[in-house]
Amino acid sequence: MAISASIQALLAGELVAGSRLNSKLLDELLAEGLLLVVSRGSRKSYRARDAEALKRFLIDKDESFRIIEANALDSRATMAAETGNSKLVMVRSCPGFPVNSYEPIECFLDENPFVVNPQEGSFLFVSDWEKFTIPEDTVVIGVENMDNFRMIRRQRTLFDRYLHNHALSDKVLFVSRYPQSTDLRKWLCTISNHYLHFGDFDLAGINIFLYEFQQYLGKERSSYLIPDDIESRLKSGSRKRYDEQYYRFKDIKSDVCELQQLIDLIHHERKAYDQEGYICCNP
Repeated sequence: MAISASIQALLAGELVAGSRLNSKLLDELLAEGLLLVVSRGSRKSYRARDAEALKRFLIDKDESFRIIEANALDSRATMAAETGNSKLVMVRSCPGFPVNSYEPIECFLDENPFVVNPQEGSFLFVSDWEKFTIPEDTVVIGVENMDNFRMIRRQRTLFDRYLHNHALSDKVLFVSRYPQSTDLRKWLCTISNHYLHFGDFDLAGINIFLYEFQQYLGKERSSYLIPDDIESRLKSGSRKRYDEQYYRFKDIKSDVCELQQLIDLIHHERKAYDQEGYICCNP
């Protein structure tokens, strides 16, 4: 597979005009938060927020993109020969995903007992994720924003209230997709636990849930965390971000009543609200 010049340019940190990018791929990269938007009048260009994260996403999305990694390995060999330092060229060397909890969760790693109970101010990283199992009565909460993920204890009131109101188990394991990859989703597909998605309250955030998680897990075992005060919070949200997302995500819909109500509310208020706003709800 030949990597397009526009993708190569993004990986090199260059600014790329939107007209040069495949529209479907562009939507995915924007939904994943991998691109920065640079507007010049009616024209928009894009730059990678993190070239390494973009590369990992492309490789995990399609095996044919592994040519990027192969080229990087060639570059590492060349760099090592010329400078003695192969680390100057980065490749993905740590698969897996972070996990967190505010109470001990008795899990298993390669069939050996593994208690997830990180001290406040820290979290764990599961690299051998294919051999990681958790109790069946544990709800998995996926947290999109890393600040929210790190500070779960400061949001416990939010989580406890939601779980109670929706008759879900109060035993929870928090996970994150950082670094950007499909490892987390692949792991979720191997277990039967309920998955609760905690992301931004905007069209792009809902799009991530619908097409990166619910599409694979199904509606019976995946849901979107919608706080009971989101209507009042959206009133103080960002109009600019709603406008930036509108044309790409204006047609998203859900046949899950609660989620469609959130979509309708976002359109009604014409606002977007960041999940970070909930970090201080339980000091």
